[in-house]
Amino acid sequence: MSTEHAIEDSIDKAATTVGSVWPIHSFVTANPLSGFEDMPFSEAVTQAADLLGGRGYPRSETFQAALDDGQIDPEILESELAERGYEGDPETLLEELDTTVETERPDTDAQRVDHALTKWLSAFLDEGQAQWSMPNREDGFYSAVRSVAAYDSQIPDEGVVADLPTSPTETIESVLEPYAESQWVPIFEEQLTALPGWTGFIKQRADDDGAWQSTHPITLEGYLAVRLALLDAFGVDITPSTGPESAAAEASDELAEAFLSAWEASYRSEVVEHVAAESEALADSEPSGRPDAQLVFCIDTRSEVIRRHIETTGDYDTHGYAGFFGIPMEYDGYDAEVSVDACPPILDPQHRITEMPADDDVQATHDRRSSLREAAGEVVETLKTNPATAFGFVESAGSGYGLALAARTLVPGRVYDLLDSADDAVPDEHEFCDQVVHHQHTYAGDLPVGMTHEEKVEYAATAFELMGWETFGRLVVFTGHASETANNPYDSSLDCGACAGNPGGPSARVLAAICNDDEVAAALRERGFDLPDDTVFLAGQHNTTTDEVELYDGHVPESHAEDLEQLRADLATAREHATAERTDSMDADGSTGVSETERRAADWAETRPEWGLAGNAGFVVGPRDLTSDVDLDGRAFLHSYDWSTDPDGDALEAILTGPMVVTQWINTQYYFSTVDNAVYGSGSKVTQNPVGNVGVYQGNGGDLMTGLPLQSLLADDDDPYHQPLRLSTVVHAPVERVTDVLADHEDLTELLDNDWLSLTVVDPTQDHRAFHYEADLEWSPMSEQVEMDSATPTAPAVADD
Repeated sequence: MSTEHAIEDSIDKAATTVGSVWPIHSFVTANPLSGFEDMPFSEAVTQAADLLGGRGYPRSETFQAALDDGQIDPEILESELAERGYEGDPETLLEELDTTVETERPDTDAQRVDHALTKWLSAFLDEGQAQWSMPNREDGFYSAVRSVAAYDSQIPDEGVVADLPTSPTETIESVLEPYAESQWVPIFEEQLTALPGWTGFIKQRADDDGAWQSTHPITLEGYLAVRLALLDAFGVDITPSTGPESAAAEASDELAEAFLSAWEASYRSEVVEHVAAESEALADSEPSGRPDAQLVFCIDTRSEVIRRHIETTGDYDTHGYAGFFGIPMEYDGYDAEVSVDACPPILDPQHRITEMPADDDVQATHDRRSSLREAAGEVVETLKTNPATAFGFVESAGSGYGLALAARTLVPGRVYDLLDSADDAVPDEHEFCDQVVHHQHTYAGDLPVGMTHEEKVEYAATAFELMGWETFGRLVVFTGHASETANNPYDSSLDCGACAGNPGGPSARVLAAICNDDEVAAALRERGFDLPDDTVFLAGQHNTTTDEVELYDGHVPESHAEDLEQLRADLATAREHATAERTDSMDADGSTGVSETERRAADWAETRPEWGLAGNAGFVVGPRDLTSDVDLDGRAFLHSYDWSTDPDGDALEAILTGPMVVTQWINTQYYFSTVDNAVYGSGSKVTQNPVGNVGVYQGNGGDLMTGLPLQSLLADDDDPYHQPLRLSTVVHAPVERVTDVLADHEDLTELLDNDWLSLTVVDPTQDHRAFHYEADLEWSPMSEQVEMDSATPTAPAVADD
């Protein structure tokens, strides 16, 4: 192998230790330790601690709070401790627990390298925020830095940086000359993890190869070349460290694992017990009649609250489906500057869907009013951010600008009303634009514009099959979701994760348009779906901050006007109840309900407009009837599934390989952001500063913060709101069918075998008993009573406890 190929191969191996980081304007929650998922969780957090300095388990006080609050079953905890050889009362053991990871501070010269490097990274990777761009960006990061390094007085004119070679490979080869090839991977690992935020962002940007990457390319090879050259210039030793692991730290982690496992098992047992009981009741129940309407929400935990309240207002069925509604697309909105991926990051877009104006008069009104608003906003933004005009702007704007800021601070609720009225005056795109869904026999880049008839039929059929639908109401509403906040760098983290941190309304509109297609409907009937002639599909969008559900109903016929009016009234009632429940847990100073959520949406100083997915701990796959009469407290992802309509297990396979993996990503990011916010989160919003429209710093520079802010996780400094638990998945299906799916997907069994999440199956074909996945495709009955009643379970690959 040539030296060049050996360097490239070593960089690829080292890069697996760095998790991908998406730009903050399209924030995607992901496991920060995704590169370690091929090893057991306990080993992964230990290795990550060595490289990144992060803690892998909650602190002792977090476990103590869970014990005091009754969240950990004492008997389960006693069993977990005994299994690992621990005796004594939990409080005493917690006093011995030390989950603090001691990390060495980098030397002064290494800090100078980071300072110089992050300065040029922020300038090069800027995505439209900077008024003055870094020169020569079109040549790539390495070449751009090479052209300006001589003018940077902070960089010593020493070593390889004094005369940088023309290619990054030559620079890397020059710096690595004293080191054996066996040391290259550990050297690269340490240098990539020195600034994991920036390197994770570079990794994702290069993999995605989007518009910014095409215009201003950067690679991990170019980044490492610059970093190694700077380290050489400052005389920093890059020999990889080989410090021995601490036996005390290993023992501490083992004890923490016992408490964590007991906490998770305590939560899981309650959910499983309820699902098993309802499974038995469901088997004895009569089939329900045709509902007035069916509403399909994202599996997002926030949907659980609004769904529960909608179901109590009338004869409505609600369902859960991944919020991109099964359409892997790149979406080009009418007013959008760039198209966006509107599907989970584990999928690649397969179609380009574009909005095209269909009503000239409404379009003209929209363009006129929105252009005036945008022009005014651009002028203000330019005056504020341009160094040559900022002071003059503040002085000339004077009292008017001050009053606007005061209103945002003192009466945000009234500001919300004013902005809402202003928004109503500008028609939304869905009011005058159609989506180009039908195949156009043209391409946008590598993607076909629209989709064929066969593809449309398949997407609709897949949706119905995954949710197990056999009955259709007069109205069927596909409901995407989005958030609404002011002055919040993390606003996209509150949008739809299944849509790559973008609003889900466009995806809902696409599926509704597909299902309303007469030719598609005819094909679906031929495939066995009993689709009534009077069923009308429409889209909507759930505002997760205010719990308002906006319906996109311009095409609904007059014959359904009464149904639509009743649905609107019931959605308003459900909103009142849902917001009252949610704001009760948000320290709202006595204010609850709709008015409080609207205040939070408009208040520019509000650090916590909503809780997002904080609290997530479970993923339930099965009919809604299994969970409809229990308050899951907005902590569970809910995906509709009916095992009886899926004899081949294809729908189950799609759910376990798609949504379950995505929810595990979300869950692990919330977990690690909570257990060590300084390393895996992003600290307090109060001290954050946005940079380049790609991320945030803590303070005025340094590494990009990779995870969630403290305000998304803690009720206050000493009171965590999010309980850091690994995901507990509960599936209602024959255990044999689940085993078959796992056997075909090694990546899923690897996640389960390595304890990154848990899986429990409630088997309706085996007296609704619950079986817990152990390892190597083996299961064990969850309760001792079940084990006594059936010493030899009939399910295949079920191990005796």
